[in-house]
Amino acid sequence: MTTETTSSTIDIGIGGMTCASCVMRVEKALKKVPGVDSATVNLATESARIEVHDPDIEARLRRAVRDAGYEPLAPSAAIDAVEASPWAGFGPVGMGLALCTPLVLPMLGDLFGKDWMLPALWQFLLATPVQFILGARFYKAGWHALLARTGNMDLLVALGTSAGWALSMWLWLSPLWFGATDHLAHAGPAMAPHLYFESSAVVVTLVLLGKWLEARTKRQTTAAIRALHGLRPDTAHLLSGPSTGSGRTEEIDVSVAEVLVGDKIVVKPGERFPVDGTLLEGRTQVDESMLTGEPLPVTKEVGAKLTGGSINGEGRVVLQVRAVGVDTVLSHIIRLVEDAQAAKAPIQRLVDQVSAVFVPVVLVIALVTLLAWWLTGHSFEVALIHAVAVLVIACPCALGLATPAAIMAGTGVAAKFGILIKDAQALELAHTVSVVAFDKTGTLTVGQPRLTALVPVGLAEDEALRLAASLQSGSEHPLAHAVVAAAKAKAMDVQAPTDVQAVPGRGTQGMVAGRTLLLGSLRWMAELGVDLDAVKAQAAQLQADGATVSAMAEKISVRPEPVEGLSASTAPGLRSLDPFDRAQDRQLRTGQAQPQRDRYQLLALLAFADEPKPGAKEALATLKARGIQTVMISGDNRGAAEAMAKRLGLDAKDVLAEVLPGDKAAKVMELKAHGGVLPSGRGGVAFIGDGVNDAPALAAADVGMAMANPNGGGTDVAMHAAGITLMRGDPLLVAAALDISRRTVAKIRQNLFWAFAYNAAGIPLAALGYLSPVVAGAAMALSSVSVMANALLLKRWKPPQA
Repeated sequence: MTTETTSSTIDIGIGGMTCASCVMRVEKALKKVPGVDSATVNLATESARIEVHDPDIEARLRRAVRDAGYEPLAPSAAIDAVEASPWAGFGPVGMGLALCTPLVLPMLGDLFGKDWMLPALWQFLLATPVQFILGARFYKAGWHALLARTGNMDLLVALGTSAGWALSMWLWLSPLWFGATDHLAHAGPAMAPHLYFESSAVVVTLVLLGKWLEARTKRQTTAAIRALHGLRPDTAHLLSGPSTGSGRTEEIDVSVAEVLVGDKIVVKPGERFPVDGTLLEGRTQVDESMLTGEPLPVTKEVGAKLTGGSINGEGRVVLQVRAVGVDTVLSHIIRLVEDAQAAKAPIQRLVDQVSAVFVPVVLVIALVTLLAWWLTGHSFEVALIHAVAVLVIACPCALGLATPAAIMAGTGVAAKFGILIKDAQALELAHTVSVVAFDKTGTLTVGQPRLTALVPVGLAEDEALRLAASLQSGSEHPLAHAVVAAAKAKAMDVQAPTDVQAVPGRGTQGMVAGRTLLLGSLRWMAELGVDLDAVKAQAAQLQADGATVSAMAEKISVRPEPVEGLSASTAPGLRSLDPFDRAQDRQLRTGQAQPQRDRYQLLALLAFADEPKPGAKEALATLKARGIQTVMISGDNRGAAEAMAKRLGLDAKDVLAEVLPGDKAAKVMELKAHGGVLPSGRGGVAFIGDGVNDAPALAAADVGMAMANPNGGGTDVAMHAAGITLMRGDPLLVAAALDISRRTVAKIRQNLFWAFAYNAAGIPLAALGYLSPVVAGAAMALSSVSVMANALLLKRWKPPQA
């Protein structure tokens, strides 16, 4: 017996990470734990996502994080902590600024010819608390890095500022130790040695200030997740069953966690729907803007689906719960956004490779700087200060934040406008798309076809419609709904069918009033041998007009009678019959079983028409204007598909017609082979679909986009297969998704360029003596803050208008 190992995901919050080197260290520690398949650590969200095949190892994972020198926290610690005051955490920074101000004032006095230099003792008393109390975090984190035989930003800051502080102590105390007391006592302030207490203290304070500003910007990048979490009400008005003896129901306020599927919930005007449900009583307008990005309220009648987190309008309504907890649409959306923000983009691999060797290389450069200046005749004091500047200006934190900060900002603002990006890879690949293939029904068209023509054959029109509607009443296909709707419009009595079978890509078969009926495509009818000659001209005309044409036939089982005057032994007579008749006649004459031969009789021709979605033509034009090829994939015959394409502004060459649902993935693969192969640099292929049968094609595309239509069946399946989900059925969102992808990748590249350029320029300048430790510290603090600020510019993005 084969034992299958199921994989699961564990999320852990991590406190104390400061740079890309920290990320690498935590990942390495987590991957060493037995049972771990993969581990991804995100500096911007301060969390780790671990794929494991042993779900009972969370305690060991947390221990591994602690042993690596970091604090294991709740998965949502970074999210939950963001509601604090904007000035939260500023205390140490403010104290450092207060202590450093007297140390910096003499520098300003020098500009005006004033000597405001403090005595060495006062400098020591002001700088030492900054160095060892406010800067204790750097020593602690740096020590853990040394124990793990790695390096990080904290180690560089601790080594650099400690060297500056130690040098100042040496310059101050060495004359006392070597008998120069009298000389110093009689020397004026100008003769006193220059100390570097202010450099070390200011560097520590500036780094703390940079980290505080970085934390503030991090809180802004997680605003999208916080907003989604804020959509969940804490309580619900539960409608209890009839009270004992009273026969009445009561409203009871309960925690949302207590609500069960099937419960009845009351939602009052202005309140948020606590869970997903179906409207049982009332009529209202619902604001779903936070979920779909659509600003206009949506009218909801009895039977409509309601989504938890949306806002009830003017009516008091009662809904029946259909999903709670992690099964709700809102929970799924939150999970998708969190997954995207927790994942690493492929471009991050380069950063990881650099981070693995960054700190050791900087330490070597600092040592070389020290020796080079000292051995070329400069004082040890000068050489050490330049080495300190090298240690201080190196900034691995900018490298670590460049990619995740942009991804968080990009996915967050996209979610605000109804674009859910499932993973960072989809985000990074979407901007390379050169071909966009659309499934026709439900994505480019409304997906609610109407029965526009019915041509009966051998029976009355109303009878044909009644039979067709009865057969289709057991189907969820959009064309079936159109037939049933047409029958209901004539107040017809629709009979429930039996033995209904859906034939994928062809149609439906079932029993109605003892008759075996089939309704499906003309191709299926031709395969069954149905004689369509009587309606061939009409079918061709309807297709030329852009209609989707189906046919209904009846299956008739024929039991042949014995051929008169023949027996089993009359071979010459039997030769005049076809082989089937000869075999049947022989079985009849000899008393064997009597087989039946199925024949099909055409009953009616049905024509359906769908309408293009509002904005579909403009969306395709927008994509074309950007140089992106657009393709429509349809199961319709070529005439109907090309007629719809003409209305949408598509050329006939961009139409793939008569494609069975199971063949869509193959068509996507063909498009990839002919024009969207990523390794060739020509771009990728995106596929847009909305149903269950689109899932294989969504998975086959370089970028799959699932379009969520109102009350659309199969959307959940499509969302799982797609890398991007469009939360409302607006084709213009396709161009918007590609645009936010392009802008986010541009921000990632900008951030990485400036992070690499900053270090590439700053370290040599510091080594050559052009930057003091104070300037280096300010530059290092500015680098990580500028990376975060640049990423936050994405929050101003809005979907471009066609």
